This record gives sequence, structure tokens and C-alpha cells, in this order.
Amino acid sequence: MTPTLAVVGAGAKAVAVAAKAAVLREMGVAVPDVVAVERTAVAANWQADGGWTDGQHRLGTGPEKDVGFPYRSSLVPRRNAELDERMTRHSWQAYLISTGQFAEWVDRGRPAPTHKKWSQYLRWVADNIGMKAVLSEVQQISVDSGAAGPRWALHTADQTVHGDALMITGPGQPERSILPGNPRVLSIAQFWHRAAQCELISAERVAVIGGGETAASMLNELFRHRVSTITVIAPQVTLFTRGEGFFENTLFSDPTGWTSLTLAERRDAMIRTDRGVFSARVQEALLSDDRIRHLRGRVAHAVARDGRIRLTLSTNQGGENLETVHGFDLVIDGSGADAEWFVPLLCQDALDLLELGLGGPLTSDALQEAIGHDLAVTNVTPKLFLPGLSGLTQGPGFPNLSCLGLLSDRILGADIAAADGAPTVRSTGRSDEHQPIR
Repeated sequence: MTPTLAVVGAGAKAVAVAAKAAVLREMGVAVPDVVAVERTAVAANWQADGGWTDGQHRLGTGPEKDVGFPYRSSLVPRRNAELDERMTRHSWQAYLISTGQFAEWVDRGRPAPTHKKWSQYLRWVADNIGMKAVLSEVQQISVDSGAAGPRWALHTADQTVHGDALMITGPGQPERSILPGNPRVLSIAQFWHRAAQCELISAERVAVIGGGETAASMLNELFRHRVSTITVIAPQVTLFTRGEGFFENTLFSDPTGWTSLTLAERRDAMIRTDRGVFSARVQEALLSDDRIRHLRGRVAHAVARDGRIRLTLSTNQGGENLETVHGFDLVIDGSGADAEWFVPLLCQDALDLLELGLGGPLTSDALQEAIGHDLAVTNVTPKLFLPGLSGLTQGPGFPNLSCLGLLSDRILGADIAAADGAPTVRSTGRSDEHQPIR
């Protein structure tokens, strides 16, 4: 019996895994069926309807880092070159050639595509491979224990999708904000909805909470709105620029040697290149706009008073916690994605399974430090793949778009068995030890 890999979310990671599984199946290699459960549509978060963008802003990662990048497969001995060649048929360049856009893209200097264009590429791949997607929102995640063995169960409003393994993707829900329902506080989704409707914001003092790329893209949009001052609230001492040189980029494309670093060294590398930093392109735009200010601190409390939103900021200075209050006409909560957004969906049996595997309470640090080579939580059966939390232990490229081809290798190379024990491709972590299970 062919095992099933269930995926929460039908974004780039799901499409990459489904594409590689389809190609391996064409090559006669046993792979699991990949079924994605998505509440709206494939690649929805790259469209305005997804709430994370208006679709018109540019992709921060080069589009050549597509679903097969870096085309260095190690799943099928003596046939990996064939696997990579087949994957190029689903590449960004193949999409442009297929849709008659390649020459224009080259002549324009290979510009970064808009988020909407990137979503069209992902949907093109999904259509080409016949990706299975259940369009419904996951409301609960549980574990079904039967005579044949445990399986994950994804409960939606009208059906239950079972998986012999589970991969959870996506940044969570963009609708959350520090003061829900207050018209002077916008969530990420509310902000981008206004932008997509070409509704200009008019305000004197605007605050943007967050120092990462989510907040950066909002700032990039706010430049054209009628605001007097824009204050970026972030815990960092300043607004750092993301390292984008060859050596920094290599950390994302090739995690070789990452596990040899200490945890402190890994955290330092991620802080410098990925966490709470702005891209060089956004920083250059910030330099030319004198409305931008930076305020260091974490938002401890928010209250509406006297027609303004008053934010209480907590800042550690000299070992002491200092609290200050600041008033704004409009607050945009761009504090960013939450890789642990799925935890409230877990039923008690799923929580018990995770805590048993972790050997203690389910915490953010415990989850991150327990992600193994296959991007799954170690000591947890059935497999639970959490690529969004794998950066610390496996490399900073896995949570984002930097090495989707390696990500699909890790996932499909894991020992995933159907309820009756039928295995698929197995990876042991070294390219000369990958063996297909027949």
C-alpha cells in the first residue's frame, strides 16, 4: 500500500515536494502520495487574497531558486543526474519559455518577479504534475491509532484527510493583531487588503511593529501613502541590513557544514542574515525617505485612548527593564510570521505524542532543537516534518525559498511507511548511502 504524505498548506514547499515525488514516480521509484490541504488555493499566500501581500511587490529571493534548486539530488544512486534533468522541466526558466516570457525577462535584466507572478509559476508547476490539493481549512490535527498503526488525521469542516506522515508549512494567519477590531490597528491582512484596493492611508504618526522582511515589505508600500512619520518598532538596536553576499547566500543554498557549528554560531549567523533584518533593496529605499524612524523595544501593552493607540514598549537597558509609552494615529502589526502557528490546532493526543518524543513540555526551543536531518521531529512516529522550524539545526535555507530542491530530498528521503509497513525511498544523510527501497 502506498503511504500518504499529508501537507498543511499548498505553497512553494508543498509544490516542491509534490513535483519531486511526481518526477520520481515517472522514473519508477516508489514515493508516497502527496496530498496538500489548503484553505483557499495553491500558492494563495503570494496573491492578494492570501493576506500576506498585495501581489505587486517583488520577490526577495531570486526566482532561479525554484522548486528544484540547487539541482543537486542524492536520492537515486546512478540516476540523480537524470532526476535533476527531469526537475528542470518544472523550473522557473521552463515556465517562462512555456508561457512565451523568457526572452523579455532576459532582456529586462532578469528582474525579480512580483509575488503574483511567482504564484502563477507555482500554480503552473502544480497543474503540470497533477498535484492533489484539498481546498478546505484544517481545524484540528489528531492522531488515529488503529490496528495497522498510527496515522495523522487532518480534520476540516467536511472531511478528514489521513497521512502516514505530515508536513506543516505556511506562516500562519495574517489576520492577527495586538488590538483586534480597532480600526486604528491594522493586521497584516488588513494592510495588504487596503493596498490591493489602492486605498491610500492618511495619517500623521504611523507605527509599524516588526523588524523583519514582513515589516520591510510594508514599509516599502507605505512610501507612497500620505503619512507624516513612520516609526519602526523592533527589539534590535537598529535596523540591520541582511547579508546578501556570496558567503552569506551559500549558507542558504548549501547547508554542508552547518551541523558542525555550535548552536551559538548558528544563531549568530541567522541573526545576521535572516532574523529581524531588512534586504539591501529596502534599506536603500529607507535611506532616501526622511519620514522613517526607529524605536527600539518590544510591545508589552496596547490600548486605545484619546483617539490614539498608546503602545507600552519594554526595553532592556543595562540589565534593567524600562517601559515607555508612545502614541500613534495608526499602528500596523507587522510582527511577522509564526512558524508555530499550528500548535493550537493539535488535539491532546497529538500534543502527548510530541511531548513524549521531546521528552518534556512542548516549547519553541525544544521543537527547534529536535528537528533532525529529514526535517522531522526526532523520536516522533508517525513522522512530523516542520521545515519552518528547521533553520537552527539543519540550515537557514530550509524555512524559506532558498533550497526547495534540497528540502524535497530530505522529506522524500525520510523513512515514511504506510500503515501496513510499506516503505518508500529512504535517506541516511550521505549522498553515497541513499538507497531506494524496493
